Amino acid sequence: MKLSKIMERFDKSKRALKLRTKIQRGGVLSFPRKIAYNRICDSLNCFVPPKVEIGENIIFPHGLTGIFISQGAVIGDDCTIFHQVTIGSNTIEDSKAYGAPKIGNNVYIGAGAKIVGNVCVGNNVRIGANAVVTIDIPDNTTVVMEKPRLISHAYPLDNHFKSFKA
Repeated sequence: MKLSKIMERFDKSKRALKLRTKIQRGGVLSFPRKIAYNRICDSLNCFVPPKVEIGENIIFPHGLTGIFISQGAVIGDDCTIFHQVTIGSNTIEDSKAYGAPKIGNNVYIGAGAKIVGNVCVGNNVRIGANAVVTIDIPDNTTVVMEKPRLISHAYPLDNHFKSFKA
């Protein structure tokens, strides 16, 4: 990817974050700002709702590309969130983890990490790349993916993609 394209994405991310702040404050132009914000988010393949609670000094080193943050999530101060991170809600009502994550202060979330459900991530936590978090994480902890589990099958698996036509 050319440097100009990379810089364009960073500029879009910065503009989206500024618009998000203005939308939160409200004002006369809030609806047009929401439309502009949604267009930028669509172009970056991200979803960061204006109403989500995000603390101060959040850093997105790779911009907002591919980031998904659920509406009910709470993110503390001084967090670093890399690309392709999902902070999502569990919407299955009878599940014990029903709800959205609450992330503490000074949390480092590596690329591709997934934090799903009503979990609390403590302060000063590091979540490694591609880790999947579905349980509460205490303060001062590093989370990495455990050794992959291998599941053998007695029959061949059909892995062909099947598209649905409307």
